[in-house]
Amino acid sequence: MLAGARGVAQAADATAELYRVKNGRLRHSVAPWCFRPMTFEEVCVLAKRLGLESVELTTPANFPILKKHGLVCAMTSSHGFTKGFAHVEEHDECVKVLRERIDAASAAGFPNVITFSGFRRGISDEAGMKNMVDGLKKIAGYAESKKVTLCLEMLNSRVAVEMKGHPDYFCDDIERSVEVCRRVASERVKVLFDIYHVQIMHGDVITRIKQHKDWIGHYHTAGVPGRNEIDATQELNYAPIMQTIAETGYRGFVGQEFIPLRDKATSLSEAVRVCDV
Repeated sequence: MLAGARGVAQAADATAELYRVKNGRLRHSVAPWCFRPMTFEEVCVLAKRLGLESVELTTPANFPILKKHGLVCAMTSSHGFTKGFAHVEEHDECVKVLRERIDAASAAGFPNVITFSGFRRGISDEAGMKNMVDGLKKIAGYAESKKVTLCLEMLNSRVAVEMKGHPDYFCDDIERSVEVCRRVASERVKVLFDIYHVQIMHGDVITRIKQHKDWIGHYHTAGVPGRNEIDATQELNYAPIMQTIAETGYRGFVGQEFIPLRDKATSLSEAVRVCDV
């Protein structure tokens, strides 16, 4: 184990006992970018201690570290949110990256690869929708053949703070994002339902989960406003949201993607406790 990873474990020992997943109705994951300056391996050590199955949003270069710790990557990263299928001229690049990441995820036995719409840049809803559907159809069949699901993430366009919002993002509407998947009509193209982003753009989260359950391939969490801890300082009540997700029969992962303001291990432990319904 790395010295830094030992430090994470020792720091956790010095604080209150950390919660460990015990109910098993939902599968738990975490996005490591939120927990910097912790290293990827340090996040893996913490995730394993908390009983999480996955550390996600990483590249195949880190797959050996995941395997070493007995973890999976619930959502493999890909071409990033600045480019996507809303613009035809970006299709080839996105398809190339997605094919590579689908291959890697399939070989590792990992379930999902993330994809994005990219920015609107003046394009109309009608033109953007057509481009999205046409572009995703270019890669959907390949995903089907490899038994890997592409998850189109909806992002909020209201918050003009880096990594907390994405002004001008095309798929900033959950209904639009779901409609893209409906039109592609592939069992391997679904939405990434980020609860934080949906709350900012729409609200009515539980109703939308029930409404769109058949098109949801993955979930992300974070506190609203601020994208910080899931605690009493924010407006969402995550326990009934997670209960609803479990009741839909969902069998995928819930990824913690909040930016902690307090002790990182404690904050992640508390979030897992809330979501372990």
